[in-house]
Amino acid sequence: MASKIPTAILRNLGRPTLRQTCPTTRWSSSICLRMPPRANYSSEAPSVSPLLAKIKGDLKTSMRNKDATRLAVVRSVLAATLNASKTAKPVETDVQLVALLRKLSKMSQDSSSEFREAGREDLVEKEEAQARILDEYIASSGFESIGDAQLREIMTATQEELDGKGGVKELMVKLFAPGGPLYGKDVSRADVAKMAKEPESITIPLAIYREGAGSPSTED
Repeated sequence: MASKIPTAILRNLGRPTLRQTCPTTRWSSSICLRMPPRANYSSEAPSVSPLLAKIKGDLKTSMRNKDATRLAVVRSVLAATLNASKTAKPVETDVQLVALLRKLSKMSQDSSSEFREAGREDLVEKEEAQARILDEYIASSGFESIGDAQLREIMTATQEELDGKGGVKELMVKLFAPGGPLYGKDVSRADVAKMAKEPESITIPLAIYREGAGSPSTED
């Protein structure tokens, strides 16, 4: 004779419960009702830098206005930010975005020079037009641009604060740290690092961080 299902279990069949455990009976695997796991939703949307939001808005605008040059620039910027999001250094702030725009502008300027040498004036104008749009976005970021003379003054003052004990690595960290003299400024890290390694860039001794060395050392 087939075994009868206990009455207590039959009464609870139509009553969903938040408990995830079942009675330890031989019918548990077939008749125990389990509530699905509750999804954890966040009400906070990921932040987008104001400048990136503007560029994303220009995507539809350029398509509507049939502005092929700006559309190409916007798509290249968005593609670059998407690629960066898959790395350890995603573009999350306007400071990072301006650095990316500067890099893309430099690439367009270099391409323009190469096309000019090859006699391709049609492509020269195309690259220069894209560089102008990128420079327009950089200018609209509101970040302060710094000339070479002012940059050298800032680097000298910062090195004085380090009291000659830091190398290029320490100098760069202090310059670009939040609240530092170059934080949020429209300046290239690569250019600053290159300038820091030039003896004439600053007026006091600088510890040189040699490539391959484990720690900075001061040259006599």
